Amino acid sequence: MQTKINFMLTVYGIPNCDTVKKARTWLDQQGIAYNFHNYKTDGITPEKIHNWLEVFPLEKVLNKASTTWKGLTDEEKAAVKDNVSATDLMVSHTSVIKRPVIEDASGKAVAVGFSGKDYEEKFL
Repeated sequence: MQTKINFMLTVYGIPNCDTVKKARTWLDQQGIAYNFHNYKTDGITPEKIHNWLEVFPLEKVLNKASTTWKGLTDEEKAAVKDNVSATDLMVSHTSVIKRPVIEDASGKAVAVGFSGKDYEEKFL
């Protein structure tokens, strides 16, 4: 299938996440090229999360509905008071990052999570 857009996206997530699978399937079906960054094997830097938080609010990037968040101690949860402390948590527990995060070729975050409608507006 031929690529419909002329820039490369980067999809950040973990391969066994259902939402990441939906996003990747949608991108594949549209012929949209992307690189996949696996948090579990490749990790994530504080600088990258900081860049995402310049585009999206913390509430959108930090997934408090995740199993990982729910499994944290009350002290760990209470320690998340701002972007800096949340970034520290997300670097050490990448599964609390909402998935997927998608960046454009410039490295700017353009989507968090999956919505076919939003993806159509942004990528087609």
